[in-house]
Amino acid sequence: MVVLMIVSCGHKPLPIRVGIVPWPGTEGLYLARDLGYLKPELVQLLDYPSDPEMIRAYRNGDLDAISITFDEALSLSETKADIRAVLVQDISNGGDAIVGKPGIKTLQDLKGHRIGLESNGLGAFELSRAFDQAKLSLKDVKLVSVFASEHERAIQEKRVDAVVTYEPLITKLESMGSHVLWDSSKIPGEVIDIIAMREDILSQRPDAVKNFSQGWFQALQYLQKNPQDAARRIAPHIGLSPQQFLKTLQKIRIPNALENQRILGKQDPTVLQSIKRLTQYLVSKDLLKSSVDPILLLDDRLVKMSD
Repeated sequence: MVVLMIVSCGHKPLPIRVGIVPWPGTEGLYLARDLGYLKPELVQLLDYPSDPEMIRAYRNGDLDAISITFDEALSLSETKADIRAVLVQDISNGGDAIVGKPGIKTLQDLKGHRIGLESNGLGAFELSRAFDQAKLSLKDVKLVSVFASEHERAIQEKRVDAVVTYEPLITKLESMGSHVLWDSSKIPGEVIDIIAMREDILSQRPDAVKNFSQGWFQALQYLQKNPQDAARRIAPHIGLSPQQFLKTLQKIRIPNALENQRILGKQDPTVLQSIKRLTQYLVSKDLLKSSVDPILLLDDRLVKMSD
């Protein structure tokens, strides 16, 4: 006789699955994991080579949260109304750029040339802003869809003459003789990197959300107090030397817990104005299909758990 025994036990929730691409402002998560601040049973970090692939995984339900720019979150909200901005990781101030191959030194030099960019909102937004400022027309160039993981090779193989890219790729391309033609310091406050998360995760997995929040801010404190050791731990993951990594941090501003609570609690008028202008610009350039209220995306529940 075969006896089947059914043991009743409590359901153990799955860890929060967080999608990540290599970027200086995101590396605090890997530092948090390396230092043991993030519990693997609560938070799982998943690497992706490019933003479009990561965003596709989120759309397909394979991820619970992703590290993206605010404009990308706005675009996702058109079809994923439950997405929320729960953490401001950083504000880019030179960490995103248009980089030209050796011999191309200005935006004007791009006329008649090919520009590689990822097929998501950020690359198109930055290129549009740069060309507006330089009084150039996108009709004067040819746009080529190239994943970020292919930017170096695309320049080397002369498939494109410039790329819309970001760190650590900017540093790597400069080491090959390429030139920064424009960067995000020209549009201060407009490229905001966030953690976007499904709203139900905030209420259904409080332990994991709290561990994520505390782990992030603990890692930032460690980075501030022990920059050399933190850089040594992070550098292999991002593909730079420790000193190169620390240099990339000069191109971003990382808000602390109190700043995050103020921003996501809708108490920072400068950021509120910035994201409203960003939304209006995206709609005017048909990068958003409809006018979305960006304030509705802001959610401070996660950052309130940082203490």
